[in-house]
Amino acid sequence: MQSETKLRGIFTPNLVPYDSRGEINEPELRRYIDWLIEKGVHGLYPNGSTGEFTRFTPEERKRIVAIIADQTRGRVPILAGAAEANVRETIKACEYYYELGIRAVAIVAPFYYKLSPASVYAYFKEIGDNTPIDVTLYNIPMFASPIDVPTIQRLSEECEKIVAIKDSSGDLPNMIRMIQAVRPNRPEFSFLTGWDAALMPLMLIGADGGTNASSGVVPELTRKLYDLTTSGQLDEARRVQYDLLTLFDTMIYSAEFPEGFRAAVELRGFNMGQGRQPITSEQKTDIVTLSRTLQCMLSEHGFTNEPIGGCATGVSEDLSASDVSQIVQHVVAELNRRKLL
Repeated sequence: MQSETKLRGIFTPNLVPYDSRGEINEPELRRYIDWLIEKGVHGLYPNGSTGEFTRFTPEERKRIVAIIADQTRGRVPILAGAAEANVRETIKACEYYYELGIRAVAIVAPFYYKLSPASVYAYFKEIGDNTPIDVTLYNIPMFASPIDVPTIQRLSEECEKIVAIKDSSGDLPNMIRMIQAVRPNRPEFSFLTGWDAALMPLMLIGADGGTNASSGVVPELTRKLYDLTTSGQLDEARRVQYDLLTLFDTMIYSAEFPEGFRAAVELRGFNMGQGRQPITSEQKTDIVTLSRTLQCMLSEHGFTNEPIGGCATGVSEDLSASDVSQIVQHVVAELNRRKLL
């Protein structure tokens, strides 16, 4: 049922809109998915960290993937988060997503309990031996047990169904170590980065793409960065990476993750609703700063029709170095005021 094509490109970790009751807003989710595909993302990645998978019930997680699969209708591949609280439920999720025709699943290492490399290996080996669908290992050491290089190498050699790793550490040398350990024996094995701030350099050292939260806000820019990097237009790619970093830092540091990204998607014209994590008034996103950064960035890269309003009156459509510096200084000052730095 699933394609055997290697996982590569930008897989967007899509957010989930809420309605006024805090439930999944299905019509808005479908509209958002269509928009992402129209903007050129290579694939979709529901039930990831950006998609707040821990804040949904298992039934809701399955429903989110079912909605997205139905709306996508095979136009792009789907890499679905399938991490449940134990291996039995995770395998059940794998089976369900396989029946939906999902391309592959991403499974985070066991979280809450910090496990040894031997236990992490045993966990993924059990899944790899019993899953009907291709599996992407998800290494996010800030939230879950790390997956070390020897474990990745061993799993890649012993489990045919384990076909990729998504690494969100942003650690360039570690990505090199993984590629050196795995690719000689599994050339079709994919390496994806979840760290937007280093997408270009990680691709240059051999990563096949990424699952990048920024692509849910500015899919045009992440697709542009991918295309420029893969085609060797490195000077232009570097400029886009710098701008993407400015936006990424603003979204990730101006609010609790992923509230900054949710606010930015609102600026692109979607009703995201109130998130399920309660926040204080002091934690509200600085919409003015975020809006100006996003709008001017889109304008600079030729996306002048969205969002409505563009850059502020009297500001050139080309975002200069001084403009970026002022924006960053404003954000840092605000973070210091809130005692977040």
